[in-house]
Amino acid sequence: MSLFGGLLPGGAVGGRTIVAVMKAWIPHPAGRTLLGELPPTVTVEVCDDPQRPPSELAGVRFWVPPFLSGDAAALLDRLPDLRAVQLLSAGADAWVGRVPDGVTLCDARGVHDSATAEWVVTAVLSQLRGFPTMARAQGRGEWSYDQVAPTDELAGKRVLIVGAGSIGTAVRDRLAPFEVTFTLVARTARPDEGVYGVDDLPDLLPAADVVVLLVPLTPQTRGLVDERFLAALPDGALLVNAARGPVTRTPALVAELSTGRISAALDVTDPEPLPAGHPLWELPNVLLTPHVAGSVRGLLPRAYRLVGAQLRRFAAGEPLINQVTHGY
Repeated sequence: MSLFGGLLPGGAVGGRTIVAVMKAWIPHPAGRTLLGELPPTVTVEVCDDPQRPPSELAGVRFWVPPFLSGDAAALLDRLPDLRAVQLLSAGADAWVGRVPDGVTLCDARGVHDSATAEWVVTAVLSQLRGFPTMARAQGRGEWSYDQVAPTDELAGKRVLIVGAGSIGTAVRDRLAPFEVTFTLVARTARPDEGVYGVDDLPDLLPAADVVVLLVPLTPQTRGLVDERFLAALPDGALLVNAARGPVTRTPALVAELSTGRISAALDVTDPEPLPAGHPLWELPNVLLTPHVAGSVRGLLPRAYRLVGAQLRRFAAGEPLINQVTHGY
């Protein structure tokens, strides 16, 4: 059976169902041009606010929700003809289990690799070289060279990357010139690739100077970074979270960071946005950014190259890439 389940008008060519007419929603006006050439049967409309759709809900078969808008999933039940959801995020945790049967969910794997990897490198270097402390001194108008002890350095560090997917690979490649050693961890071990499994973490953490979290948020990874995980880190370790906030247990993280024994660079938190007055704001050994690791000027061109390719596959009855399974 084709991806479209025989529900779309059209004919069959080489065993594939060819769509005669279909409507797609995208969230960015600029996306119309960035999609590239599409079949004449595809109508593209902009829907940046799911609560204010641009046209009738019926007939929408391919939907690109706004970036990081899990609340938009509430619209799924109002789209009777929907057959595919293409996310702009690499993470699909807000959508898994909510997409109706017969609708294919796809993530944006590969789109955010370079930007997120750059953020990780920036965050690691900034924390190790003491940039947040010096930025605060700059804000006070203080030349603090004589008051600041020599900073740490990246060279010679042991880096543990938890999440050996495409972003993890991009992080490894960008950190490689800094004279570091790597250990990569995935959900399951891949011995032929030198990748360890999550079950190996208790043995790996005590030897890690820098731990980078890049795992998707799943029932298995929620709360992965708990009291035992943090206690296993050596003194002076740096924890970098570019995954999802709930991968860490926030009370445990705050408690460990409050001792000053380790430091952290966090692009994501739980809760998110981080409310005013939360203790993470005040800790001097924490670098916080507002979930911006993938937010760069090159994001939309990369994202809509993927969306355009997916639309062409969809219209031709071909399987979509980056499909998210229930075992996500």
